[in-house]
Amino acid sequence: MARGIVRFNPFAELDAWEKKLFEGGFPSVWRGVKMPITDVYTEGDNKLTVEAHLPGFAAEDVDVSIDDGALVIQAERHEKTEETKKNYVMRESTSSYYRRIALPEKADEESIAADFSEGVLKVTVPFRELPEPKKIAVTRGEPAPPAEIETS
Repeated sequence: MARGIVRFNPFAELDAWEKKLFEGGFPSVWRGVKMPITDVYTEGDNKLTVEAHLPGFAAEDVDVSIDDGALVIQAERHEKTEETKKNYVMRESTSSYYRRIALPEKADEESIAADFSEGVLKVTVPFRELPEPKKIAVTRGEPAPPAEIETS
């Protein structure tokens, strides 16, 4: 067998990029950035719960709405600081959060409740009882007479 032959890998460069990107975690731009956690779960068969962990946001920064069968959670915080001892006059930062969660057919949109406490928004979506599917009885009809075949 010949030595020194290198097998061609058309994805070698892609593999190298993947190692660079993910070996040390996320790229340096994302290091130190905390992404908000959103938990969506059901409690039994009677309600859906959505918990959005929004540290640093206040209750007045958060907006919860229903849009076309989906729960929409938005949060936006603006910080503005004026500093006279430094070279810049004003410092602004904005943080925002957006989630759109499709609701199941049995969600009772009129009874949804939202509570914001200690940086966690908890939205409870109760389920309403849906009517059981209607069973249709299948009857057995009279068999049709055999078709007459004409012979000539």
